[in-house]
Amino acid sequence: MPAEPSPSPPAVRTPPTPLEEAAVLLAWLRRSGGRWLAADAPGADAGSLAAPSRPGPAAGSHGARPAARTAPGNTGKQGSPGPDVGGVAAARAASAPAIPLPERVAALARMADDVASCKRCRLCETRTRTVFGVGSPTARLVVVGEAPGADEDRQGEPFVGRAGQLLDRMLGAIGLSRDGDDVYICNVLKCRPPGNRDPHLDEVGACRAFLDEQLRLLKPEVVLALGAPAARTVLGTHRGISSLRGRFLTSPAGWRVMPTWHPAYLLRQPDAKREAWADLQKVAAALGLSIPPRA
Repeated sequence: MPAEPSPSPPAVRTPPTPLEEAAVLLAWLRRSGGRWLAADAPGADAGSLAAPSRPGPAAGSHGARPAARTAPGNTGKQGSPGPDVGGVAAARAASAPAIPLPERVAALARMADDVASCKRCRLCETRTRTVFGVGSPTARLVVVGEAPGADEDRQGEPFVGRAGQLLDRMLGAIGLSRDGDDVYICNVLKCRPPGNRDPHLDEVGACRAFLDEQLRLLKPEVVLALGAPAARTVLGTHRGISSLRGRFLTSPAGWRVMPTWHPAYLLRQPDAKREAWADLQKVAAALGLSIPPRA
């Protein structure tokens, strides 16, 4: 009787080759416009592409990313955020390993594709385009807003309407730009709520994992949370923005968070711009940025 053939060994998934990783990176760059590498392009205009001046890498800076810019995903526990005094959550953030840039870019690209086909909540029925996020995969600052509006829904990019124009001026006031190496912008929700209404809790819950993973991959030094929905989601609290803004708070996942007024609110209440400017100055100090003189 012939011997039975031995079973085939299970298929082993081999890691991607450098060429495959490069292909993924190139695809992501094409999708994002490649703006974060513009300063490295041959013949680039140094004057127009120069990054804002800041001190060289130090402990806890972007240059020391493996030791200082990491954190696990947000646990989502509700309660009061802790003051910015380090603690267990911040220790987790400081000790987690850095994610290599090619893996980070590839993971963001895969997640953007997942968001584009997402049907986790009812917003998929009314959206025109999903709005994943825009900016540098090496961002030191991640700006988190509430949800896309009508302009964002049409263009597929966060903060492109009047509030976005104000946000650009706010970032520029501390020497940053959405087209630079240090900024990434996204929202809690990746789809527009009809009529620009407030997000529903089930919609936030359905979209929450995407934001958590964006933060885990990017590992920013500072999260700027714009408005109550963004601050509550990142910090895991029910408190209002007026009681949260103005100081750094540590999220359950270890992120250093500065809550502040949403630009849309500032357009309606210009008197609050003074408080928002004070918050931005604290962000600039935390990132070691030199605030450019006002014209």
